[in-house]
Amino acid sequence: MKSRFQGMRTLAAGAAAGAMTAFWGAAAFANDLIGQPTPGGIDLQPGVTPLRHDAIFFHNAVLLPIITAITLFVLGLLVWVIVRYNKRANPVPARWSHNTPIEVIWTLVPVLILVFIAIFSFKLLFAYHDMPKPDLTVKATGYQWYWGYEYPDQEVSEFVSNILPEEEARARGVPFRLAATEPMVVPVNTNVRVLVTGADVIHAFAVPSFGVITDAIPGRVNETWFRAERVGTYYGNCRELCGVDHAFMPIEVRVVSRADFNAWVARKGGKPPAPTPTTLNAIGNAGGAANTPPNAAAAGQPASAVTSANNPAAAPPQGAPAAAATPSSPAAPAATTQPAPSAPAAH
Repeated sequence: MKSRFQGMRTLAAGAAAGAMTAFWGAAAFANDLIGQPTPGGIDLQPGVTPLRHDAIFFHNAVLLPIITAITLFVLGLLVWVIVRYNKRANPVPARWSHNTPIEVIWTLVPVLILVFIAIFSFKLLFAYHDMPKPDLTVKATGYQWYWGYEYPDQEVSEFVSNILPEEEARARGVPFRLAATEPMVVPVNTNVRVLVTGADVIHAFAVPSFGVITDAIPGRVNETWFRAERVGTYYGNCRELCGVDHAFMPIEVRVVSRADFNAWVARKGGKPPAPTPTTLNAIGNAGGAANTPPNAAAAGQPASAVTSANNPAAAPPQGAPAAAATPSSPAAPAATTQPAPSAPAAH
């Protein structure tokens, strides 16, 4: 009786500890910092890119429930075996050694679980490698022990990004060993391609809030991409053991508005960014609409077809040559056989 009471007390203490852990875990999740680690946090860093959102969903909604269910199931089996088949409860053990249905189950169920996980895993993996058309390209080069950033499209030559000294970091109120002297600056809601390489040893470019991590290998150029959804400052660091000062080469990415990014490029001596495909399409559509005759554009047909439809008697016989236009006839240009440009498609 005493032993059973002690077991119940231990179980109650374990349940209370689990409840407290869940409570403090929920509190920590509610206060997670954006773009940097949270002291005492137990969850993944919140994401600000579509890739990061998908990765968090894969972990929290797919992997974590499956892992929890498997752990509780195995724990239940262990408790059942310990209680039901100990020497005191079962002094005469059974002599059988095989059970075909159970062996089939414990072979097929893990396979089905792995196939289910693979569906989400492959989808996320393809999303990481299916980079959309980039709006901005940044080259990130890892050195011992700092980063160099270059913007080839804007003709911004490489600049060095070192760790911010501790005194200066404390004065600015930014995290030491995460803040950098020269951050990478990118515009918000922009597809950014990052070309990653190394100059001496293997480094790794990683920003947890973006959900990206790519090796920087000398003599090889890897690439990754992200699309930040909100303005802010986001920190990362090198994720390879690249030498004695590995812990002192942080990554700071500052996401700003398009206007602020253009001003930053100008301060760096770069050229203004080229018009985006969306801007070019808008300009082309506006010019095409201004030069298109309204009647032909509305019908999407040649002007001669429009004239013939309005006045059937004016249509020439089949196979007859088109009538020559006379200077005194103001409607003569409408009878030309040259088709008018089609109206632009509505966007």
